[in-house]
Amino acid sequence: MINQNSQESTLKNALINDALTQRFLTVRQQTIDICSPLEIEDFAVQPNADTSPPKWHLGHLTWFFEELILVKYSLGYSRFNAGFSQVFNSYYKALGPHTAQSNRGQLSRPTVAQILAYRLHVDKHLVTFLRLQAISAEIEFLIETGIHHEQQHQELLYMDIKVILAANALQTNYSNLTLAPANKPTLGWAAFKEGLYEIGFVDDGSHTAFAYDNEKPNHKSYLYAFEISQTLVTNGDYLAFIEDNAYSKPQYWLSLGWDWVNQQHITQPLYWVKLDGAWHEYTLHGLLPLDLNRPLVHISYFEAEAFARWKNARLPTEQELEVFLNETNSNPNPTKHHHNALHPSDAANLSGEVWCWTQSQYSAYPRFKAFDGLLNEYNGKFMCNQFVLKGGCVVTPSNHYRHSYRNFYPPHQRWMFSGIRLAKDSV
Repeated sequence: MINQNSQESTLKNALINDALTQRFLTVRQQTIDICSPLEIEDFAVQPNADTSPPKWHLGHLTWFFEELILVKYSLGYSRFNAGFSQVFNSYYKALGPHTAQSNRGQLSRPTVAQILAYRLHVDKHLVTFLRLQAISAEIEFLIETGIHHEQQHQELLYMDIKVILAANALQTNYSNLTLAPANKPTLGWAAFKEGLYEIGFVDDGSHTAFAYDNEKPNHKSYLYAFEISQTLVTNGDYLAFIEDNAYSKPQYWLSLGWDWVNQQHITQPLYWVKLDGAWHEYTLHGLLPLDLNRPLVHISYFEAEAFARWKNARLPTEQELEVFLNETNSNPNPTKHHHNALHPSDAANLSGEVWCWTQSQYSAYPRFKAFDGLLNEYNGKFMCNQFVLKGGCVVTPSNHYRHSYRNFYPPHQRWMFSGIRLAKDSV
C-alpha cells in the first residue's frame, strides 16, 4: 500500500510538473512572439517615465524566475550575471537596490543578445529543475505566479510598444493587417436589484485556479439598485464631448482633473490627432481615420469621470462592475496574441475590449492578507492614490483574466487600454 501511494504521488507530481513546464514554455514563447515585429532599435527606447524598454521587460521577467525560484530552491545554481539582479529588479526592496523605472532607457547594457541568452539560460535550468524533482506547493505557487506575472507584462509590452512606435516622427506600424470598420453598437442598460452580492475570487481548488492577493478574500458587499451600460463608450460618443468644448468647462471636472487638463494642455484622448480637419487615431496598425463606432481607448480617470458627469451618469463602482461581468459573463476578446487583435474592433459586442475605469479607489478588501515571503510586495504596497479598472482588454491573455481581476492606475495615466462603461442609480 505504501509503494502504491508512493507511485501515485510520483505520477501526480510528474503530471503537475509536465503541465507547469508546458505552460511555462508556452508563455515564455508568447512574450518573444510579441516582440518579434520589433527592430533591434525599438528594444531600448523609453519615451517617458511610465513606460519601460522592451528589453527590460525581457530581462525582468527572466529575473523573476531566477531570483524567486532558481536562486532559492535549485541546489548549485549560479546566477547568469550577478549584476543583473539590480538592473532587472523592479521594486522589490527586500531583494536589494534596483534601477529607477525612469532610468531604464538609459542603459545600453546588457544588450538584447545578452538578455536573450539570459532567458535561454534560465529557461533551461528551470525546465531541468521541474523535471528532476517533485516540487512543493510553495514552489508550484511561485512558478504559477511567475507565469501570470509574465502575462501581465505581455499586456504591458503591447502598451509600451505602442508608446514607443507612436513617438517616431516617421509613421510606424506594429501590424500591417487592415482593420475592418466597426459596426454600430446596440445600446441598452442592464439593471440589478438592491441586495447582498459576492465579490472577489472564489477558489475552486483546482491546480489552474489562481488569483492575486488583492482579489481576496471573497466577501459580501451590499449594493443599492443600479444599472450599467451594456456597451462601452465609443469614439463617436466622446467626440460629442469634445465638440461641446467640455475640456474647457470646469463644471465637469474634478479639481485635480481640471488642474491636470490645464497644466498638461489636454484637449483630446491620447493618440488622437486632427489632420486636415479630420480626426485620426494612432493604433498598432498605424494612424487611421477615427472610427466613430469603435470603443474609446487610452482615456484617463479624470476624462472618464468628466465624461460620465457630462452624460448625467457616473462611473460604476468596482463591485457593481464585477457583478455586471459575472452576470453577463463578459470576457475579453479570446483571440489574444494575434496581430489582428490589437485594437478594440467589434463594436457589436463591446465587452472586454478595454479596461473600464471604476470610481473605486484601490484599497484592501476586508480581511485582506498579502502574499507571504518575497511576494509580500506584489500588490499591497500600491494601495494608495490609484483607481480600480476591471473587465480586461483586447491584449489581455485570455487564460490570465478573471472577473475578480483588479487592475489599478493613477488617475492621470492613459497609456493603458483604458475606456469607459457608464452606470447610473436605478430610480
